[in-house]
Amino acid sequence: MAKAKTDKKANKKDEVKDSLNKQVANFTVLWTKLHNYHWYVKGPNFFSLHEKFEELYTTAGTYVDELAERLLSIGGEPIGRQSDAIKVASVKEAEYDIDANEMVKRLAKDYDTVIKELDKGKKAAEGAGDDRTADIFIGMITEVEKNNWMLKSFLGKEV
Repeated sequence: MAKAKTDKKANKKDEVKDSLNKQVANFTVLWTKLHNYHWYVKGPNFFSLHEKFEELYTTAGTYVDELAERLLSIGGEPIGRQSDAIKVASVKEAEYDIDANEMVKRLAKDYDTVIKELDKGKKAAEGAGDDRTADIFIGMITEVEKNNWMLKSFLGKEV
């Protein structure tokens, strides 16, 4: 009976590590995507979006580091190559030759995905008794939801 409990607890901890690594991958891809959008945005909203994309990629870079360090502190191995991040991430790389509104639409969709996955990771961390990781996920959910609301508001959409 004790072995079954140990195996279950180990599985929960592995689920937390997987959730952390999924977000390392997502924010690594988003960091690059946001740079692409920052560099290639054009049109009447250039100044506001250029600045917003810079803010968002700075945050994404901070998240990658925070998630990777948490993963290392609990015995995990963070994804450290772009090619691996692309394979694991739920979000896709940026495409060229899209207009500013399409950039914002794609980011809003990406953020919807990331919010769901962060919430799933939070629940996994809570189930594993890892309150510190759950707290990291909660903070990220709050910030990503706020930024996603701003992106959707830019498009004139209800959240």
